[in-house]
Parts: sequence; structure tokens; C-alpha cells
Amino acid sequence: MSGLSIDQQLERLTTESVNPLSDQIDTLSSLEIVRLINREDALIAEAVAKQEQAISEAIDVIADRIRRGGRLVYIGAGTSGRLGVLDASECPPTFNTPPELVVGLIAGGDSALRCPAEGVEDIPQRGEDDLRGVKLCSLDVVVGIATSGRTPYVIGGLTYANSIDAFSIGLACNEGSPLSNIAALMITPIVGPELISGSTRMKAGTATKMILNMLTTGVMVQLGKTYGNLMVDLRASNTKLVARTRRLMSRITGISIGQAQHILEQCDGDLKTAVVCHQCGVSMEQAQRLLRQAKGHLRTAIELGQRAPS
Repeated sequence: MSGLSIDQQLERLTTESVNPLSDQIDTLSSLEIVRLINREDALIAEAVAKQEQAISEAIDVIADRIRRGGRLVYIGAGTSGRLGVLDASECPPTFNTPPELVVGLIAGGDSALRCPAEGVEDIPQRGEDDLRGVKLCSLDVVVGIATSGRTPYVIGGLTYANSIDAFSIGLACNEGSPLSNIAALMITPIVGPELISGSTRMKAGTATKMILNMLTTGVMVQLGKTYGNLMVDLRASNTKLVARTRRLMSRITGISIGQAQHILEQCDGDLKTAVVCHQCGVSMEQAQRLLRQAKGHLRTAIELGQRAPS
């Protein structure tokens, strides 16, 4: 698209085209609007499903890089940037990850989360500058989120990521975009035109949120942050989470809430350590050693402890 004017480029984007189903939306009742939006939203999961292979490949790459000391960095502008920051922000409380493990960057900085900074997205150098600002390295993975697939800020960021051998992943909702010529791996859910033309916070935003959920959830499962479908690496930082930790301990081991509380107190509130202590009949130090040996996977640590000679 490089030889086309900006108007010609935008005209070719599926996400910028006019949806004939909503050309009379301003004449509809509230219930009719809701039904129309809901019917269109029902198509999003199918578009995401067509990208399952690419998403799974991305999960494998990210998990491998993190195991080797790398990070996951999201970079985007506008809605795309906000969704990346949101997903990154949810990882520490959900999976007890350090804040620097999953990073969200938005064009214009944190103030752009609330106040639009639309002009910044047109400057490729700002994408590179922001990645330099978080000291991007070759072990990191950068996911460039750009619904259009042509956002200069994101393209500048991914171009820089490639130049230092970080792994680049593109996420766009238009096929054949400039981003696809830069990213080492491309995820492209085609959700079609929005009901409000160009309002990509709608179907494109929902598809993006679904995919980001899959990326971090899949990665954290691979890294041993869950036991079955239980969040065993959660950070018990408030009353609700402390109570959840007790309930999880009770559910996994079959002991009472009171017994769970007692063992957790002996293990400084760390759920995985407490579970290994109880299930394997070992001390806190031995449980921590088993967890290190199992690379944080609770199920593996229990199996190692139960196999060990008494």
C-alpha cells in the first residue's frame, strides 16, 4: 500500500468499509440496535477460530522466550494500545508475575489510556523510542497490535524489534497489511466492517481482547501458573484473595478451611508451597526445592515429592 495515498489505503481496509446491515441504525429502537450488535458480535469467535494455529504458535514462542529470561511486550495505539496495557496489567494479580514480565506500551504514554493522543501513532520513531525505553532485548517478544495493520507507531516498533533479533508478532484485522511484511508471525482475525464505520473498538476490539486473553492465559498455563484450571499462583494481596487462597488449598487437598489456613501461615501464605508441604509431607524448604526442580509446575512438584524415597 506504500504507493497509495492515505485515503486510498483506508478505503481498502475491511475494518474501514461500510457495513450495509447498519446503514439505517439511527432509525432503530434500542432493542433493535442491541440485537443487531449481538448478531455481528456472534461472528467474532469464528474469525478468531481461523487463527488458532497462529495463536498457538505465538504462545509457544512467548513461553519459550520467557523461560529463557525474556519478556512479552505489547505495543499499540488507541484502542489497540489500551487493550494491550489492560492485558499486561491483569497478569500480576492473576498469575503473580512481576510487573516487568508482561509490558504494555501505548502511543502517547499512560496518559493516553484516558486522554486520546492520536497524533503520536503517526510517528514510527516513537514506537522504537518506547521499546528502547523498556530496554528491549533479543530474548523479548513484541506483539504489535494494530487493527488496520498500518499504524506507523507499531510498524516502527516492530521494525526496531527485528533489528535487535527480538521476536515480532503482528495482530491486525486486515489481510495483506504492511504489518504482515514486518512481523515474523502474523495473527489476522478478519471480523469484517464495523456497524459504526471505522469504530474498531467494537468487533475488532473484541477479537483483539479474545486473542490477548488466549496469549497470556496459554503462556501462563505452560509456565505452571495453574493447577488444572485453578489460579494457584495468585497474589493474596487483599482479603478476598486471602480467602480464595484458603478455599483453593482446601479444594486441592481435601482438608478443612481451618487446616488450610494453618498450613498457609506456616508457608508465608504461598499456596503452591503449602500444597506441596501437605501432599508430600515435607517441610517448607523441601517444598520450595521441589517446586524449583519442577520449574514452578505444582502437579510435577507433587509427583516428584510423592515419588521420592521416604
